[in-house]
Amino acid sequence: MIKKHFKWPIFVVLLLIITMIQYSSSQVFADSPIKIVIDGKKVSSDVDPFIKNDRTLVPVRIIAEELNSNVEWDEDMRAVYISNDYVNIVLRIDSNLAEYTRDNESRYILLDVPPQIYEDRTFLPIRAVSNALGVGIEWDGDKRIVYVDSSEKSEVTPFFDVEISSVKEGQTITGTIDLYTELPNGAPEGAREIKYLLLDRGSNKGFVIAKGTDFTKSYEWVPAMEDEGSKILVAAFYDDQDKFLAGDAKAVTVNIEPEILVKDISEGQVITEDSVPLRADLNFSPAYVKYEMINPDNGAYYISPGVDPEQVFTMIPVMEDNGRMSVRVIAYDTKGNAYEGDYVNINIDVDRYLYLGGVSQGQTIDGSVTLSSHYYNHRNFAVTEMEYIMVDNNTGVETLLHKTSVGSYTWFPGPDHAGRKSLYVRVKDTEGNIHESSPVTVNVVGSPKLLLQGIGPGQVLSTSADLNVRTNISLDSIKYILTNKETGQSKVLYEGENTQYTFTPASGDDGSYSIRGEGTYKGNTIVTEEVNFTIYTGTLYSARPIIEKELFMDLVSELAVETKERTGMSAALQVAQAILETGWGQSVPVDKYTGQFSYNLFGIKGEGTRGSVISNTWEEYNGVAFRVDDYFRAYDNEKESWQDHKDLLLLRERYAPFREVMYDSTKGAWALRRCGYATDSQYAIKLIDIVNRYDLRELDRVNI
Repeated sequence: MIKKHFKWPIFVVLLLIITMIQYSSSQVFADSPIKIVIDGKKVSSDVDPFIKNDRTLVPVRIIAEELNSNVEWDEDMRAVYISNDYVNIVLRIDSNLAEYTRDNESRYILLDVPPQIYEDRTFLPIRAVSNALGVGIEWDGDKRIVYVDSSEKSEVTPFFDVEISSVKEGQTITGTIDLYTELPNGAPEGAREIKYLLLDRGSNKGFVIAKGTDFTKSYEWVPAMEDEGSKILVAAFYDDQDKFLAGDAKAVTVNIEPEILVKDISEGQVITEDSVPLRADLNFSPAYVKYEMINPDNGAYYISPGVDPEQVFTMIPVMEDNGRMSVRVIAYDTKGNAYEGDYVNINIDVDRYLYLGGVSQGQTIDGSVTLSSHYYNHRNFAVTEMEYIMVDNNTGVETLLHKTSVGSYTWFPGPDHAGRKSLYVRVKDTEGNIHESSPVTVNVVGSPKLLLQGIGPGQVLSTSADLNVRTNISLDSIKYILTNKETGQSKVLYEGENTQYTFTPASGDDGSYSIRGEGTYKGNTIVTEEVNFTIYTGTLYSARPIIEKELFMDLVSELAVETKERTGMSAALQVAQAILETGWGQSVPVDKYTGQFSYNLFGIKGEGTRGSVISNTWEEYNGVAFRVDDYFRAYDNEKESWQDHKDLLLLRERYAPFREVMYDSTKGAWALRRCGYATDSQYAIKLIDIVNRYDLRELDRVNI
C-alpha cells in the first residue's frame, strides 16, 4: 500500500467507506435500518443511512453537526462544503474527487464511491471519519450499527494502490513531461484504459491529456498554453463500460517556460545543400508554427504560412540568400498569441542551378507537354526573362518556342517539329546576365492531333457548352458532329474555319449523346476522340440546409458529445468539421434530379443506409475542367450520417495515427491532415480556428 500521511484534527470528512462488512447485495436498503452512534450517543435522522454496492452512506449534515463541523450546500456547483477551524473539505455530487484544504494547501483524493443525493439529502460514504481526520469508525454487522469515535486517531490513506510516481505533489509543470503510474498490485480488475486528466481546481472539470491501454508505459504529456494555471492531475483507470475503477490525483501548477528551437541546423553552420529540412523542437503544444528567415545583409525577409508543428518544413536556399541568414521558429497558441524562438545564425553558400522541367532525357513526345523552369524547383535565382529553345539535332537549327517574363509554356509539337530535338531554357537574371540550362534530348513524333474541348466524358450538360479544339497543325476547317446514342442519328452542329462554337441544348433534347470534332488539314481529315455525354434540360436541385443556421450548433453538439462519451473523440473537433464541411449546415447534398435530401454532413461518396444521391464533382479533360455526376451516400437522418463518418475515422487503418490523439482537438486536427483526410494544407488551421472562435473546447470538458 502506497501511503500519503498527513494528520488532521477531529472533524467530518465523509468521503468513501470501505466497510468492514460481508455484504454483497446491491440493494439500497437492508431489512432493518442502520443506526449511527457517535461518541456513545445514538444519532437519529429523518432519513436513514443505507448500503449501496457494498458501501454505507450516511446523511452528512447529521454527523457534521454532532461533531461541531459546518456543512454548506452549493446548488449551482452541486457541492458540499464541510469545514471547521482546521480544515475545509469539498465534495461534489456524483464526483469521485474530494478536496482537502488546510493552511491554504489543497490536496486531492479519489473516492471509490461518490457523494449522492437521496430524498433531498446529501449522502456520503463514511470512511472520512476514519480515513481523514483522526476519527475512528467500527461496523457492527449483527446490530447494524456504525460506531464513530472521535477520540481515536487515524491517518489519511489513499483508497487505491495507485500512484502517479513521475510527478510530485504541488509540482510546477514547465514543459514536456512523462506521466507514469505505479501499480504495486497490478492493474485494477477489469481495467481497459488509463486516462490522464488535467482538471481545473474549483470546478473539478478539465480535459484528457493522455490515454492508452498499456498500463506499464510512460505517456508523454506536452502541455499547451491553454493548460496553464492551478490544476489537478489525475490518473484514472476505466473498464470497458468507461466506469471508473481506481486512480490517483495530485495538485500541480502548469506554468510553461517556452523552449522553442530549430532542429537540424546549428549556429554558424554553412549551408551548401539545395534543400534543408527543418523541424521545430518545442516543450509545449502549439496550434501551429511558422518559420522566419531574415538575411541581414540585404534585408530579405520570409515567413512561412502556419504549418504542422510535428512535420518537417523544407527550406530551399537561393542565390539571393548567399551570405548570412537568421532562422527561427515562431509558435502560436489557439488564440493567436506568438511565442518566438531564438535565431539560429547560419551562412548560405549555394551554387547556381538551372534546369528545364516538364520533359526528361530521352522522352518520346506524341502530344503536348508543359515546359517550365520554376523558381525553387528548377532554378535558385530570380530572372526577368525566359526563353524556351528547341534545337534540331540533325541540322543544328535553333528555334525560339516561347519567350516570357516568367512562367511555363505548353508545347504541342506538330509534324514540322518531328524528329530528334534538344530543348533548353535560356534566362536573364536581375543583373542582366544570361544563363542556359543543360539540353534535354527528346524524340518528337509530331503526328497531327485534334483534341476536343468544352465537353468531357460522362458530363451531364444542362446549359451551354463552349466547344473548341486544341491542335498541333493549322486547320483548314472544323466541324462538330452530334450523335444521338439511342437513335444513331447524327447532325453537324457547326462547320467553318473558326474553331470556337457555343452549343446550347434545346428543351426536349434530353438523352445520351456523343460528340466529336473533324478537322481538315492539307486534304486529310483528322478526328477527335468520340466523347460520350448526357443532355438534361429538366429541373435541377441544389444543396439545401439541414436546419436553420442558428440551430445547427445545438444539433451537431448533441451528436458530438454523445460520440465523445462513447469513443473519446473530441466533440469540439467533430463539431468544427461539421461546420467547415457544410457551411453551418446550409449546404447538404441532395439528388440533383429528384431533390432527395441526403443528410450527408461530410460529403462521403458511395452508398448509405438510404442508398445514394447524385451530385456533382469536378473532372478535367484536355485541360478544361467540367462537372460530372457522382454518387454520394444518403441516410435516413443526420444521426446515421454522423455515425457513418465516425466509423470511417474509428475503423479505417489509415486513420490509426488520428485515433492516438483524437481526444485533443488541436492534435487531432493535424493528425487528420497527416492521414490524408483533406488536401487543403490549411485544413487543420481552419478547424483549430473554428474551435477557438466558437469556444467549442468546452464540449470536451470532463470530470471524474
